Amino acid sequence: MNELKGKVALITGGTKGIGYGIAEALLSVGMQIVITGRNKDQTFKAAYNLTPNGGKVLPLVADVRDYKAMQEVVAEVLKTYGQIDVLIANAGVGHFAPISELTLDQWKETIGVNLTGVFHSVKASLAAIKKTKGYIITISSLAGTNFFANGTAYNASKFGLTGFTQALMLDVRNDDVKVTTIMPGSVSSHFGGRSPEDGKDWRIQPEDLGQMVVDLLQMHPRTLPSKIEVRPSKTANS
Repeated sequence: MNELKGKVALITGGTKGIGYGIAEALLSVGMQIVITGRNKDQTFKAAYNLTPNGGKVLPLVADVRDYKAMQEVVAEVLKTYGQIDVLIANAGVGHFAPISELTLDQWKETIGVNLTGVFHSVKASLAAIKKTKGYIITISSLAGTNFFANGTAYNASKFGLTGFTQALMLDVRNDDVKVTTIMPGSVSSHFGGRSPEDGKDWRIQPEDLGQMVVDLLQMHPRTLPSKIEVRPSKTANS
C-alpha cells in the first residue's frame, strides 16, 4: 500500500484527538477519509475543518456499540467510494474510578465502545478490506499491558483490545490483510476530560500518531509491526 493517494480510510471516532490527527495525516498524503462520531454537529464540523487540509472527508454519524449502525456506515462508504482500504478503529472512552464507585453504565460504556465497538467495526468492514488487501489499525493504549488503580473498566477494555487485535492479525494475515495495534501513553487530547493544552510540552501529539499511521501504510508489505508501544520521550517532571 505504498501508493496512498486515492485510497479510502474509515476512521471511527475521528472528530477530535487521535482520530482527528490521523485524519489530517492521511489527507496530507492524498487519501479519501470517512470519519464517524456519535454527535452529528461535532462530526460534520470536524469534516468541514479537515477539508481545507486537502482531499475529501465524508462524515457519518454512528455509535460503534451498534453493529447495525456500523454495517450502515460500511454500506455508505462502499456506495460513495466503492472500496475500503484502511480501517482505523479509534473510537474510545475512559471512565476511571475505584471498583466500589464505578457504575454499571460506566462499565458497559467502556467495554462497549473500546472493545465491542472495535469488534463491530472490524466485523462490518472485513469483507471489503479483504477485497482491497487492506490494513486494520486499532488504537489501544499502554493501559492494555500495564494495569493501575481506578482502571478496572479501562484496563479490561484495553487488555481485551490488545489481545483481540493480535488474534485478528493471525486470523487474516494470510488473506493479505495487515493488522496493527498502536498503544500510546500520554497524548495531548480531550480524553478523560483533559484539555489538549494540558502537558502539551511533553505529551505525544495526535499528529505524531498520524505520522506513525502513514509510516505503517507505506512500509514494505513483507514487514508487519503488529504491536507498537508509544511513550512520550520525557516525563512530566523531567
